[in-house]
Amino acid sequence: MARDFAEAPPAFRDALTSLARARTREDVTLTESAAPARIAPFAVAVNGETHQDDAEASGRFILLHDPAGHDAWDGTFRVVSLVKAQVSPEVGGDDIWADVAWSWVEDALADIPHRALGGTVSKVLNRSFGELADRPQDVSVEVRVSWTPLDSDIEPHIRAWTELLAECAGIPPLPEGVTMLPGSNV
Repeated sequence: MARDFAEAPPAFRDALTSLARARTREDVTLTESAAPARIAPFAVAVNGETHQDDAEASGRFILLHDPAGHDAWDGTFRVVSLVKAQVSPEVGGDDIWADVAWSWVEDALADIPHRALGGTVSKVLNRSFGELADRPQDVSVEVRVSWTPLDSDIEPHIRAWTELLAECAGIPPLPEGVTMLPGSNV
């Protein structure tokens, strides 16, 4: 982690430690970025990007911490995340795509202690006309989701988010029983 959080509460320092040791997908590159400063007294942000030739997705994972708690969060931590992906017009044109993408969110977090899950799935379809009519149709999707971790162990949360990032890009999930070797840590 680039910033010095020496004065942060122990719970937030524990969360940072768990983020730093997270074993995530090696086909997703993670880099720390500037975190929002006004939402919570303590925050850290991580950008993610897939790096497979045929898969394009990026996003942001933000961990917020307010030791006093926050009623809307129903806790002292909150994860706010975004995933943006280019998808094929056939996939993006399917009306149930949003439901499928949301099921990926729920599946990714199924065994991870959390509460207050909420979010949106958006699809943008770009069709070109006139002089630009020869351009192919382009579909992008965004999954915006937030939830409240129940403790300071954030490693499973960022792992779940990188799985969501990969799934939205069309990268298959790891087979059952296969563990990702250490990849690009935060």
